[in-house]
Amino acid sequence: MPSRAETRPVPLVRDNRGVTARTPRLEIEYCTQCRWLLRAAWLAQELLTTFESELGEVALVPGTGGVFEVRLDGDTVWSRAERSAFPELAELKREVRDRVAPDRGLGHSERR
Repeated sequence: MPSRAETRPVPLVRDNRGVTARTPRLEIEYCTQCRWLLRAAWLAQELLTTFESELGEVALVPGTGGVFEVRLDGDTVWSRAERSAFPELAELKREVRDRVAPDRGLGHSERR
């Protein structure tokens, strides 16, 4: 029996430099000065586990100045600066799901 990852191919796109990327691409930019790498890595792990066949890749992007942003194909999904808070996992999963798999249920994360 094929795994979920095998049932739906992830599209590949080539940028203007000829670099091939898998889409959709989720980025988590975190502040290295604030030592938020572990938080970013944990969120990346959770999102990859939940959306293993829907996400093409998840990138951890080092930043500075208190930044903590989650972007999907360049569009901001969550910004700590705008919301004055880190994302709760269930809320972030719903935000990502609404963009990459809107018909998909999330089980216990669905409760608000």
